[in-house]
Amino acid sequence: MTYATVMVSLALGQPNDARLQVAGELAERFEAAIVGVAAARFAPPLYFTDGIAAQRLIDQEETSIKGRLAGLETQFRAATKARGGRVEWRSATDFPARFVAAQARCADIVVSGGQSPAFSDSFALASPKDLVMQAGRPLLVVPDGIKWLDLRSVLVAWKDTPEARRAVADALPMLRKAKDVTIVEIPEADGDHAVVAERVSDVAAWLARHGVTATARVVEAANETADVRLEGIAGDVGAGLIVAGAYGHSRFSELILGGVTEYLVTQSARCVLLSH
Repeated sequence: MTYATVMVSLALGQPNDARLQVAGELAERFEAAIVGVAAARFAPPLYFTDGIAAQRLIDQEETSIKGRLAGLETQFRAATKARGGRVEWRSATDFPARFVAAQARCADIVVSGGQSPAFSDSFALASPKDLVMQAGRPLLVVPDGIKWLDLRSVLVAWKDTPEARRAVADALPMLRKAKDVTIVEIPEADGDHAVVAERVSDVAAWLARHGVTATARVVEAANETADVRLEGIAGDVGAGLIVAGAYGHSRFSELILGGVTEYLVTQSARCVLLSH
């Protein structure tokens, strides 16, 4: 398995430099094509007029959106100008998450920016929380300020769920290039430590059969929430990338109560590969 096509989702009114840098670097590492995508659409005001004035407003806003999308294309092409013919741009006046998720059919992995915990504008931004649920592809979330994809140390946040299994399989191309890989599971309060240790050992053995040497660890929560504990472990091992399954619990409960996925998408300072 490899990444033959890397897709990068750009957003209006958001910094795009970090995700462009990482997507370009990822494409170079795997000799992959790179596809840039962006979409936005007119968001009607709460108090809307009608008739000729309404149509004039719609036309003005749609023209503005098309111009801003053209600006994103210019930024994308400037960032990928050295890649020759293996570059493609796609854009539309559409809901961003819907458009990007549809275009993901031609990609092996989608690169997106992170976001703050505040609710995002679905008319202008493809939220990574929506993309990971809808795209059917692994999502690499790149926080602002990241300069490169650091694969010297990778942390696999294991939980015995279908989402985590899928994430590790999706991350195999990166894990093969990593210098150090650590698999860690943080047991539930009433979890059997021996059973948990057997699970992470199984994952390490599976990775070994795919040419990846990994260290398996079981780490107690130590009176911390799982997200805080995970971030501490990532710091301890110097992880430049965290691999995790997205929304192993219901997404609604994570949105309301918080959870590891929400933390990784909105607050982590590291790149995160998520699969659902």
